[in-house]
Amino acid sequence: MDGYFGSYLLVAALFAIGVAIVAGALLVNRLLRPTRPTPEKLTSYECGVDPVGDGWAQSQVRYYVFTYLYVIFAVDAVFLFPWATVFDAPGFGLTTLVEMFVFLGVIALGILYAWRKRVLSWT
Repeated sequence: MDGYFGSYLLVAALFAIGVAIVAGALLVNRLLRPTRPTPEKLTSYECGVDPVGDGWAQSQVRYYVFTYLYVIFAVDAVFLFPWATVFDAPGFGLTTLVEMFVFLGVIALGILYAWRKRVLSWT
């Protein structure tokens, strides 16, 4: 498997083997499992609660806002770890320090904005 396309051929072969293993496991599972459908097994099931009434329920927007804020600030916090490793490298000290203060300033402005709009208060 020498040459330019030899690596791609190897990756394709490993991918095909992986797909074959997964498909084989699913096929064996389908052949060996017991199938006895009953009306109770075919009803909807949600967290141990029997389905009663309408399936539509209104959620409050604050749950989504907290989720978005968490995702935004968690992703921003992930950038702090690579910065800490680059900050110690020679020649990057002052530049990376200024860039990180700008970055943390943007995060602080986002938190301040959310706080001023009273998004962070749970009522």
